[in-house]
Amino acid sequence: MDAVIALLPGDGVGPEVTHGASSVLNTVAAVFGHRVRCDEYLMGGCAIDHCGDPLPAETLQACLAADAVFLGAVGGPKWSDPAASVRPEQGLLRLRREMGVFANLRPVTINRRAVSSSPLRPELLEGVDICFVRELTGGIYFGAKTREADVATDLCTYTEAEVARVVRLACTLARQRRGLVTSVDKANVLETSRLWREVAARIARDEFADVRMEHALVDSAAMQLLTNPRGYDVVVTENMFGDILTDEASVLAGSIGLLPSASLAESGPGLYEPIHGSAPDLAGRGLANPCGAILSVAMLLRHSLGLEREALAVESAVSETLAHGVLTADLAGSREDTVSTAEFAVAVAAEISGGAQGRAIA
Repeated sequence: MDAVIALLPGDGVGPEVTHGASSVLNTVAAVFGHRVRCDEYLMGGCAIDHCGDPLPAETLQACLAADAVFLGAVGGPKWSDPAASVRPEQGLLRLRREMGVFANLRPVTINRRAVSSSPLRPELLEGVDICFVRELTGGIYFGAKTREADVATDLCTYTEAEVARVVRLACTLARQRRGLVTSVDKANVLETSRLWREVAARIARDEFADVRMEHALVDSAAMQLLTNPRGYDVVVTENMFGDILTDEASVLAGSIGLLPSASLAESGPGLYEPIHGSAPDLAGRGLANPCGAILSVAMLLRHSLGLEREALAVESAVSETLAHGVLTADLAGSREDTVSTAEFAVAVAAEISGGAQGRAIA
């Protein structure tokens, strides 16, 4: 297979985790006989510094023409003034809108080697396997905004079509898993949530009779996520709720650096990124955990390139690397023998190469 990937390293630790992830992708291509070209483009704060635009036209065109897009992270204190007219996050929101990536998939599984890094008791984490499906191009993040003197507004809007397509995707995923969808809303207060619940219930009833759907208020769901995480299979929710709940879910895994994501469109390239931010305090120090970025490569291989065997090889290599005690600082606790961002990526690549050699010998 030939593929072109648009790499957007971004800001802070973004370049470090992106380069680690792309090195793993290159290893996969070499081992499995594919040709993958990774081209880098500016986005985020670095793009503002270079040309005054967080999403330059060249970057957007390259992303729309690529087979997939890989993003590190954007933002940082340098560009964090809320009153600024141009901010890194504006580039990310526009990219999502232009690519039409309406659904953000964020899987949360528990690696045994990272259990001790979670503040939750180990028995609560046993068997946890959740896939969050977050609506990504609607809601309050994209609504009209006003600011006048001491009054500010943010408009939250959803259409039936926007809700229906993301719920359909969540139900389709549930069919491939344990058959349960939890739709999260705030229907006791918000009109948008009442629409969300009505549409979700109708889609499940009329189109997915083999899938069980339950509804949960977001505040209750947040509590259950920490007290009974095994009770969830597929969780589908609107943009802001999904943003908050998936960051909360990162404590289950032990570190926000472990979690990947895939943003998918109805057609065209997908957008892949770890869920963590730019962590500017860690930038340039080799301390960032690249697991989430590397596992995002696995999602890219699976969802955009259709390479399931290769995706499984990456996921297995990450698990084996962690099992061998190769840990970045966020997972090591009081241990001093930690590895850098780049060293972890090298270890994962070696696992992939070694696994391929083992299969050839067998």
